[in-house]
Amino acid sequence: MNEIGDFWDARADEDAFYFVDNRLEYRNPDVVRFWADGPRLLDRILGELGVRIERGDEVVEIGCGIGRMTRALAARGASVRALDVSERMLALAREHNPRLSGVEWILGDGSSLRPIADAGADACFSHVVFQHIPDPEITLGYVREMGRVLRPGGWSAFQVSDLPELHRRPRIEQRVFGWLRSRIGRAPHGQGHPAWRGSAIDLGRLEAVASQAGLEVERVSGKGTQFCLVLLRAPAQRPSAAS
Repeated sequence: MNEIGDFWDARADEDAFYFVDNRLEYRNPDVVRFWADGPRLLDRILGELGVRIERGDEVVEIGCGIGRMTRALAARGASVRALDVSERMLALAREHNPRLSGVEWILGDGSSLRPIADAGADACFSHVVFQHIPDPEITLGYVREMGRVLRPGGWSAFQVSDLPELHRRPRIEQRVFGWLRSRIGRAPHGQGHPAWRGSAIDLGRLEAVASQAGLEVERVSGKGTQFCLVLLRAPAQRPSAAS
C-alpha cells in the first residue's frame, strides 16, 4: 500500500468522522449531523453547478471516505461505484452502510479511476478530496480519467482548492505546537503531513487538461477559495476516430 493510503488508514482509525468533516468536534463527533449533512451538501453542490442525478444514472464517486456522500448519491441514481485509497475508510463505509443497495466499494490506486471501464459512467462526483492530494498533477490525472470514463453528455462535479496559501507548510513553531497537542490527545495527528495539507489547482491548467481529455468546463463557482466547485461536461457525441 502506498504512503497516502497508509496516512488515511491511520486517520480512519484515529477519528474517521472528523477527518471526513473537520467542522465536527475532534473525537466527539455529532454523528447524526454528519449523516444528515450528506444530502444537504449534495443539494447545494449540484444546485450551484446546475446539474442533477437522474434515476438511471451510474455514478462514480472519487474519495468516498466512510460513505456520507455515497448514501446521498445512491438515493438518487441507479448505482454508485465508490472509490477510496484507504482500506480502513472502505471497511468503515461498509460497516456504517450495511443495507445500502446499488453501491460497489472499490479500493482505488490513488491516481486513476481503474477498474471503471471506458465510457462506463454517466456522472462523476467528488467533494473535499482533491484539496488533500499533495501533487496537483495527480488531481489533473483524475480529470483525464473523467474524460475516459464519462459517457457522451455525461458530467463531472467536484471541488478543488483555488487558494494556494492554504497549502503552504506551517512555520516550525506551529508544527511543534501541533505535534505536542496531538501527543497528548488534544489535537488531531497528521496536520502537517502532505496528504492533509494537499495542494491548490490552477484553474487555467485544469481547463487545458479537461479540453485535452475531451471535456468542457461548463461552470466554475467559488474561484479564489478553498471550496471551488467545477462542472465538466462530455460532448453529447464523441468525435469519431480518424480513419
